[in-house]
Amino acid sequence: MAFATRLLSKSTRQVYSGQSILVRSEYAIPARGIAKGAGSNPPALKGDVKVNLIDVFENYELLTVAYFYEELLKGIFLEVKKKFDTAIGILRKEKITIDPDDPTAVADYAKVMKTVKEKADLFSESQRIKYTIETRTQGIPDARSYLLALKDIRVKRGLVDELGAEALMMDALDKVEKELKKPLLRNDKKGMALLAAEFDKINQKLGIRKEELPKYEEQLEQKIAKAQLEELKKDTIEAMETQKKREEFKDEDVPDPKTLDIRNFL
Repeated sequence: MAFATRLLSKSTRQVYSGQSILVRSEYAIPARGIAKGAGSNPPALKGDVKVNLIDVFENYELLTVAYFYEELLKGIFLEVKKKFDTAIGILRKEKITIDPDDPTAVADYAKVMKTVKEKADLFSESQRIKYTIETRTQGIPDARSYLLALKDIRVKRGLVDELGAEALMMDALDKVEKELKKPLLRNDKKGMALLAAEFDKINQKLGIRKEELPKYEEQLEQKIAKAQLEELKKDTIEAMETQKKREEFKDEDVPDPKTLDIRNFL
């Protein structure tokens, strides 16, 4: 059955910028005016020779900026292309089984994606989440808005709070703010120290230890790998069923996604 599924796609936009150079006569300065007051009168010139100095400098600046911008875009394009080629090169060699219900298939997929990210110098899921938190919460003044932002990030990343940590953290914040008798601001060192102490109690209650963070990160990568395989399976089935509606494929059976070799479609 003729079938194609898109595993990885990246689009690179090429940006072209043009600069129109306008000559503004109101800024035109006669060359003879530059030498005014130099102690001698300039020789008479035939015709009206003018040097538009302001336009010259402005146009030079625009051209310089345009060149820098073009080189910057070129560098970004080449960097993205390099990462893309590296990722595709690995995916063409590694076997991926589209079976999110098979722990071995999930572990193998997570291993392949880890290799892709390391070789292509891409963020791991943990690093991506950390970066998202840093950028999204920058400038948030109070602790409550910060925790709500963390919840929003978790939900949008498709992560499940299986331990119920968020509710416990909000309870801890309520306790601290009740003690302070005011909303807790993130620049309140004393208040944040009290909240950190409450969080330590929560971690202890849930059995979370800082020294085991690498293990938690690996578990997170496994959960995300399973979710990605589930999404890939869903997209694959939809693509095959859509193609089966076409006249030339109506008599063909839809294969099980886990029997497909993605390498054949890259």
